[in-house]
Amino acid sequence: MVVLKRLFSISGWSPPRILVTGFALIVLLGGLLLSMPFATADGQGQRYLHGVFEATSATTVTGLVLVDTGTFYSMPGQIILMLLIQIGGIGFMTMATLFALVLRRKISLRERLILQEAMNQSSMEGIVRLIRRVVFYSLAIEAAGMLLFTARFVVDMPLAQAAYYGLFHSVSLFNNAGFDIFGDFRSFTPYVDDPVVNLISIGLIILGGLGFIVLSDLLDYRKTRRLTLHSKVVLSMSAALIVIGTAVIFIFEYTKTLYPLGWDGKIWASLFQSVSARSAGSNTLVVAELRQATQFFIVMLMFIGASPGSAGGGIKTTTFTVLIGAVLAMIRGKEDIVLFKQRLARERIYKALTITMLSLALVITVTMILSAVEDRQFIRLLFETVSAFSTAGLDTGLTRQLSDFGKTVICLTMFIGRVGPLTLAYALGPRTEKELYRHPEGKMIIG
Repeated sequence: MVVLKRLFSISGWSPPRILVTGFALIVLLGGLLLSMPFATADGQGQRYLHGVFEATSATTVTGLVLVDTGTFYSMPGQIILMLLIQIGGIGFMTMATLFALVLRRKISLRERLILQEAMNQSSMEGIVRLIRRVVFYSLAIEAAGMLLFTARFVVDMPLAQAAYYGLFHSVSLFNNAGFDIFGDFRSFTPYVDDPVVNLISIGLIILGGLGFIVLSDLLDYRKTRRLTLHSKVVLSMSAALIVIGTAVIFIFEYTKTLYPLGWDGKIWASLFQSVSARSAGSNTLVVAELRQATQFFIVMLMFIGASPGSAGGGIKTTTFTVLIGAVLAMIRGKEDIVLFKQRLARERIYKALTITMLSLALVITVTMILSAVEDRQFIRLLFETVSAFSTAGLDTGLTRQLSDFGKTVICLTMFIGRVGPLTLAYALGPRTEKELYRHPEGKMIIG
């Protein structure tokens, strides 16, 4: 809190710069803790570079790992990872605000501006109330997930272990982090056709990926009897992507990775992979064994990602919807993008295009760099890059085989993907002043 308070008081620092700096400090501190001997099962510690990589993956709720979380880390190390996941999932500013509210400290205007940026809100109105809801929803959903997981895992292990496994995986899945402690890099593959584990996991991933604004809207629906445009777009696009993703994975993998499974197992595995691909990072099928066509399709799902205000990454479902809306409007000869009988402001369209172009530029640049320095299959390098950018965490096993330079590049990609390319550009770029005039309109041929 003292460090954050110092950050708040830095004269001239914009909210994006403070957010980027705050995340960086948490990553560096987390890396230091994970490098300590007490954090590892063998008591030997690990290289600081590897500690920072793991801390970045946890804080950015990605799930790409260099070591097997279940066997390499001691319980204190796993708890540190879980805390980093929680902080990264709901945001360090949310945690700082929670402590401030508990201590009955007034939230200043500057802090509200930073919260507005952190929660990707268009105004400060009701921002503190939203923070309270974020914390309440997170803890309530994670507690419910823990109890359900515990009831299932107790069949396979002692009660205390089942409760611990339930807590860790509930926090990991709801925050779309992709970490697991089953051991041997298995993720949820032992439960590929288990309906109970699949239902709980899919539910947590979807709730975490919808975003707190949508969850709040849904809970208020009984009173208001209406949903905002944002919630309608998120819910409809999320449902469409889940259905399409499930169908495509089922078709592509029917005669390969799904072949040994029964009909129910095939459906569960396809559904789980479709839901998880957009940001969660957990898997019930071995990603490295999927067809290249399936891997490339998952790359597209990961690039789209989850929804604004959630723990997930990617360009977000709303951005993707705006892009589709722009294409359809142009084809139909319409001037405006209309969604659910509401017109979108041009600044929203420009922002969607900017986010998409910056994200594409980052993915292309990182993939080219890795292709130049790592002698690996291109599809695997692309898959790992998009997974890092979108904080999805799915991997083909390539991350652990990269050089130190490659690991550093992936680490930076995870960080940029979590804070957002546009936020980073605002943080690093110079202050811009509003133009007092407009240039004359010019004409050029497009297409």
